[in-house]
Amino acid sequence: MSVMAAGVVVAAMGLDRAVGEPPESVHPVALFGRLVGPLDGSWQHPRLVGAVAALVLPAVAAALVASVVWLTSEAAPLAGAVVAAGLLFATISLRRLRTTATDVIDRSTDNLAGAREALLALAGRDADELSPGHVRSAAVESAAENLADGFVAPLTGFALVAVAAGRWLTPGAALAAATGAAAWVKAVNTMDSMVGYRSKPVGWAAARLDDLVMWLPARLTAVVIAAATANAGALRGGARGAGATASPNAGWPMATLAAVLDARLEKSGHYTLNAAAELPTAATAHRGVGIVTRAGWLVALTTVVIVGV
Repeated sequence: MSVMAAGVVVAAMGLDRAVGEPPESVHPVALFGRLVGPLDGSWQHPRLVGAVAALVLPAVAAALVASVVWLTSEAAPLAGAVVAAGLLFATISLRRLRTTATDVIDRSTDNLAGAREALLALAGRDADELSPGHVRSAAVESAAENLADGFVAPLTGFALVAVAAGRWLTPGAALAAATGAAAWVKAVNTMDSMVGYRSKPVGWAAARLDDLVMWLPARLTAVVIAAATANAGALRGGARGAGATASPNAGWPMATLAAVLDARLEKSGHYTLNAAAELPTAATAHRGVGIVTRAGWLVALTTVVIVGV
């Protein structure tokens, strides 16, 4: 199991580097999003409906993923590993995060309107009035937060369950459980991103569940960002700034990256991280994206070691 699980992570990272993302028409996350879409409507008891959905929909997604991997593994272990790698690949996103953030930063220097439009793929905020510095800030903030949400969290779920299940289950069943765990984490995060807003009572339960699920990955991401730059002191900055955001988790990776870069990251009217510094220049913002990318690869390597031992 250990070698197989490590190989699955390596293959998933290889796919992410080579392909970036599966086509949207067959992307499991996009398909799950279509399942969640009808939830965002008018309900007589929206919180109750949202609570049931938050418990059921991610569990269904995880069960389907685990079942596919297990059944395939029972037929042919290598085929099961290939399927698991493809499904794990669908839950992570590092290359697309890097390229999207880089595109926003590049445009911010000579095509502000284009940068504001491109930012919408990263950050859910009104970008119409943002200055170039605030656009770059948003890109860097989102890169740090999305590293936690869209990369560290699924790999953390995979690793924790792979290690635990590997002690008790057959290799195929343990691999299925680990892949299902990554899918469950991704489904919870997807629900939160779609309906987990204060203006949507139906998303209250999804948002609270996401807060719980992301507690560990957000803090691990802060640690890895500091480790990727050999800057342990940045964790103190992350800890000081983490409480500035409404989210109990998002501030950790963002504030840590702000400390590493010695840059101000700011969402006007909501929070300011490292207020004494200046908004990021294009060069600083590019350095931030590079740090996020290195941190992602460090997480992947660590996951391989953990599940492979």
